[in-house]
Amino acid sequence: MRRGITATALVATLAIAATACGGDEESTGGKSSSGELTGTVTWWDTSTVGSEDKVFKKLAEDFEAKHKGVDVKYVNVPFGEAQNKFKNAAQSGSGAPDVIRSEVAWTPEFADLGYLAPLDGTAALKDEKDFVPQAAASTKYNGKTYAVPQVIDSLGIFYNKKLFKDAGVEVPKTIDELKTVSKTIKDKTGKTGMYLRGDDAYWFLSFLYGEGGDLVDAKGKTVTVDSPAGVKAMEVVKDLVDSGAAKTDATDGWENMQAAFKGGDVAMMINGPWAIADTYAGPQFKDKANLGVAPVPAGSAGQGAPQGGHNLGVYAGSKNLDASYAFVEYMSSAESQAKITTELNLLPTRTSVYSQPDVAKNEIVGFFKPVVDKAIERPWIPETGSLFAPLVTEYTKVLTGQTTPEKGVEATGDSYRKLLKGWK
Repeated sequence: MRRGITATALVATLAIAATACGGDEESTGGKSSSGELTGTVTWWDTSTVGSEDKVFKKLAEDFEAKHKGVDVKYVNVPFGEAQNKFKNAAQSGSGAPDVIRSEVAWTPEFADLGYLAPLDGTAALKDEKDFVPQAAASTKYNGKTYAVPQVIDSLGIFYNKKLFKDAGVEVPKTIDELKTVSKTIKDKTGKTGMYLRGDDAYWFLSFLYGEGGDLVDAKGKTVTVDSPAGVKAMEVVKDLVDSGAAKTDATDGWENMQAAFKGGDVAMMINGPWAIADTYAGPQFKDKANLGVAPVPAGSAGQGAPQGGHNLGVYAGSKNLDASYAFVEYMSSAESQAKITTELNLLPTRTSVYSQPDVAKNEIVGFFKPVVDKAIERPWIPETGSLFAPLVTEYTKVLTGQTTPEKGVEATGDSYRKLLKGWK
């Protein structure tokens, strides 16, 4: 989700997007008389500014070098703003990009609204069978393919090896062990055990799955977040904060979490492979070997982590579909994915890439690939991306003592039933 990653800037202002976006005349292109691609492709990239964006922008420039007649207009849109900005632009018919990098849960919503072009039979789906089935699942809606999977991810627990050594503790495998380890770290080093992100409900999912719960049962059209498992999960995260095992903030969670972990104020955080590059930039991890990654500690029902990732979709109103399809194909090709993995430690969505030498020996990929293989898929329904707003409101209120776990999940369930008409 990506799942809650907060970028920090708009590299190019959206106010002038109408001069170069898919719904406008300047984006008109296609193929020249010689068959070469021409025209403009505006791309909204939602990756993290300062680390990921540099790599993705360079790949876009490489595409331009291969296709001299195509001009890629690169725009970095903060992740937290991109979903609504795209919907507003697509609905108005002005200012939408030709291609958008979207969180996996946005794809069925955009497709349901008619904002994405079907990609079946287009150049965008070259070597389609090479995609990891679990990654490809999020690109399908009502029997058609509306996006191409670019990266896949999940969550793990990051830990500071030096602090663990100083405290004489091992990596916790369960929630009970997490509390014990955190207390020992506090007693021996004076540092807080873990930062628990409190302003983004994606980080809550591992605890919900760990208690055997889920947000909804899509097949049965039933809301399940307010089940006993949901209450238990809220009790678990609340106890981590109340016991002092973890610290949290109700706002600026990403920035505060990264700063606390990179600066050595906390020994652990829950995060995904997208955070590796930024984490290495911290003073505690000048020696990259000091960063450890392990599965999220298991709850009473087992260990669970959500499937995340990003897809590339083509705007249905684009006036340069041929170049947009080609751009998506290039950005999700085995060659591009290998570069992304090597430079950013993000997991590829093509099976063939995992056997490439630089990828096969990547330590971060080695950890996260088994986690991703067992990750729990979210329901690929149009409303999936909207399930987090009511949940994060109650999740934050529970963590900060403004409501109880029981009332928190009850309110979330009520909101879901209003959103999902006819669901139990």
